[in-house]
Amino acid sequence: MEQQAVIKPVFPAHWQIASATLLADTNSSHIWKATITGEEQSPVIVKVLKPAGHEELRGAYYLRERDGHGAIRLLGLTHDPVMMLLEYAGDYDLKAHLEAGHDADAIRIAGEVIRALHSPSGRVLPSELQPLLKHFKSLFDLAGKKADIYTEAADLAASLLRQPHEIIALHGDLHHENIIRSARGWLAIDPHGLCGDAAFDCANLFYNPLDRDDLCLNMQRAAEMTQYFAGIINKPAAYILDYAFCYGCLSAAWHHEDGNAADEERELKIATALRRLRLQLYP
Repeated sequence: MEQQAVIKPVFPAHWQIASATLLADTNSSHIWKATITGEEQSPVIVKVLKPAGHEELRGAYYLRERDGHGAIRLLGLTHDPVMMLLEYAGDYDLKAHLEAGHDADAIRIAGEVIRALHSPSGRVLPSELQPLLKHFKSLFDLAGKKADIYTEAADLAASLLRQPHEIIALHGDLHHENIIRSARGWLAIDPHGLCGDAAFDCANLFYNPLDRDDLCLNMQRAAEMTQYFAGIINKPAAYILDYAFCYGCLSAAWHHEDGNAADEERELKIATALRRLRLQLYP
């Protein structure tokens, strides 16, 4: 079937968009690289949400709360249609840095981005951010049907969420392709917009890059990441691995809902290895 051309949206006049080129057409949005009148050498991004992507609006509120601390800046927002005017970070991401032979440096950079993302912004926590208890719903629902690794992970996640902890704004989807080198340094893009325990923002990095299972299943590397992230967020190393395990099972539960058996199996394989590592190192 021939793909229909994407019609360029009518941008708000006060944004003064001079030109725009479509960068990506995803399930949730159209992403445009644009220029502003008089600032043609400083591109911006315009993200136009489709109806299926309106949950991503939480990311805009997250970026507003961060106000440039560790993440790109939200420069403008409209609600009908939902359009975000965003700082353009560049096109060199942490995955490219890793593939250039800098895995250890990529982990260090990710930790510094987490440190910046979790630093106080001076703004009130937005009420629109999704609490982790709700974010884990798919795992909790699946655990009620399958008495296996999902039940173990759901029980552990519930226990972690009951423990006293500071509720902070969370990126929620931090991985190598969502960390970009910009003129302001390394910045996070495409947040999910969650709130809860700081350890959650470390978890997804254990499963990425998605095409590098040789790295993700290297438990010496995982142990070193654990110690490093524990120091970044000032939490016990065992706590980092507990969240990493629960996150992997949550991701697998999403793949289970989508009928994606291959990716479900992949996430569970890494989660199982991380759980074994946790029990070996911190019984």
